[in-house]
Amino acid sequence: MTPRIPRDVSGLDLVTALSKYGYEQTRQTGSHVRLTTHRNGTHHITVPLHRPLKLGTLSGILGEVARHLEVSKTEIIQTLF
Repeated sequence: MTPRIPRDVSGLDLVTALSKYGYEQTRQTGSHVRLTTHRNGTHHITVPLHRPLKLGTLSGILGEVARHLEVSKTEIIQTLF
């Protein structure tokens, strides 16, 4: 059974959680933070610091992270939340 994406995740929560995968804040412009990891090659993602994140936005970010790290989105959700 696929775990559900949590509904109450803020952008700041996600930034903190993604540090488990080596993502670090590289810059911030307004309410958006750019994260970079060098695991599996360099990868950048932008996270809005909204509270809470819209479900589609969160799902898209988690999908990008999963593709880059070559793991399933399910695994990402279980690890982070």
